[in-house]
Amino acid sequence: MLPSRPHAKISAILLAAGLSRRMGGTDKLLLDYDGKTLLSRAIALMDSLPVYEKILVTTLGRLNHVSVPDSVRVLINPCPEDGQSGSMHLGLRAASGEYYLFLAADQPLLEAADLKPVLDAAEKNKIVYPTVEGSPCTPALFSSVFREELLSQSGDSGGRLLRMAYPDACRAVEVGNPKNFVDIDCVESYKSLTAGSR
Repeated sequence: MLPSRPHAKISAILLAAGLSRRMGGTDKLLLDYDGKTLLSRAIALMDSLPVYEKILVTTLGRLNHVSVPDSVRVLINPCPEDGQSGSMHLGLRAASGEYYLFLAADQPLLEAADLKPVLDAAEKNKIVYPTVEGSPCTPALFSSVFREELLSQSGDSGGRLLRMAYPDACRAVEVGNPKNFVDIDCVESYKSLTAGSR
């Protein structure tokens, strides 16, 4: 286990109920990478993090294809068509930590060590996110002081609007392994991922 700051009560929330609209009808989270589905990899990553609690928000159909550890609380999103914010709201209402780490299920190269600088940067009144050459990427971490505003978000905006609204509260952490933060959001990116594993 990777050590994190002992005072940080971080709720990790894995958002895994999206509709994969850019994948041409294929459920990208059930695609295979190196013998495991993207969703299984994301669950294993979250389970390996030294955080206060772990919450998976997904669909019933996907849940039937994965094994979830007892340490992970499962929430079913009955309306994935409402966008990412619907899953975020479900996770937030269930979370009891002082900070929220929102994980995506389509970053199969991420490792726990990649996220340690983000976890260690948890600080009251702060929004922490990794950057690749100065550009923000996921996963992002929010102090619970932003809970109500996160719950007011709609569609697929996620926490981007909060970053824009509170630039002085943001803390960017430049990542050490940029390739590990690549997300699989279309057929081409998945083909590139699997070609690189051969």
